[in-house]
Amino acid sequence: MALLFTPLDLRSLRLKNRLAMSPMCQYSATGEGQVTDWHLLHYPTRALGGVGLVIVEATAVLPEGRISPFDLGLWSEEHLPGLSELARRIREAGAVPGIQLAHAGRKAGTARPWEGGKPLGWRVVGPSPIPFAEGYPVPEALTEEGMARILEAFVAAAKRALRAGFQVVELHMAHGYLLSSFLSPLSNQRDDLYGGSRENRMRFPLLVAEAVREAIPEELPLWVRVSATDWAEGGWALEDTLAFAEALKALGVDLLDLSSGGVVPGVRVPVAPGFQVPFADAVRKRVGLATGAVGLLTTPEQAETILQAGSADLILLGRVLLRDPYFPLRAAQVLGAEAPIPPQYLRGF
Repeated sequence: MALLFTPLDLRSLRLKNRLAMSPMCQYSATGEGQVTDWHLLHYPTRALGGVGLVIVEATAVLPEGRISPFDLGLWSEEHLPGLSELARRIREAGAVPGIQLAHAGRKAGTARPWEGGKPLGWRVVGPSPIPFAEGYPVPEALTEEGMARILEAFVAAAKRALRAGFQVVELHMAHGYLLSSFLSPLSNQRDDLYGGSRENRMRFPLLVAEAVREAIPEELPLWVRVSATDWAEGGWALEDTLAFAEALKALGVDLLDLSSGGVVPGVRVPVAPGFQVPFADAVRKRVGLATGAVGLLTTPEQAETILQAGSADLILLGRVLLRDPYFPLRAAQVLGAEAPIPPQYLRGF
């Protein structure tokens, strides 16, 4: 039996298979973070294509926490109608709707990638006054009052997400965005309770995870995406991720989504098919926390092998779904598994 097409249970939620759409920014919201027709077409199409879970892109908990002016937002009640419609369409197309909540920190306020991706001069915040790269603004070091405001924004956004109909909430603690930048010693050089030792650097992200977990009903899962390594000397590394995973597990986090990098520019990443899978494998086997594998996973056989090896509980698909929304349906055919094809599409298969 193909494990890829067996259900995955997390608390009381059941995913129909082990394939999920990874959160990928579309940079297509209106100037106030509102859902547009693009989102209402893009995400349900992948649900029709057969994934068990669709995770909507990094959605900002505060307006100044957007990666770009065209990111989705969830800092206001005004975002609920559009996101509710989006969650409804994903669900009716056959997938569980999930959403990633984020604050971009010192990497906020950039142009869209196809418009150059350069900083737009926004006032940004971070753990320390260290810019992400040359040409980026120097972030204002957050005070405890500022951190409390951001924590409250994550909690409020999570509650709104549930009211909108999303059933999986993922906290973005990867790729050098705000919570990730607290973890890494390359971006966090504070000398208070939130910097210095690994325990201190983990403190604020763990407080956010704890508060959001308490705000989510017991029956629904909480996920966290983390960069397992900075790929840089003196930075965050796998052993740190294992310690962080232990702490997240103790707080009731249900799955760790293992990506990498993004904290500092110019690093050499050994990109190759499945290059991040060992991180998911290590967390799953050494910590006993469910994991999602992501990163250049492009064939049905590759995805199935990862699950058969016990290296992950779930496969997150990114760019492959941009190229082929119906990858899961084709994968089922390749692996000889059963997957429900929309009756309108049967003649195509």
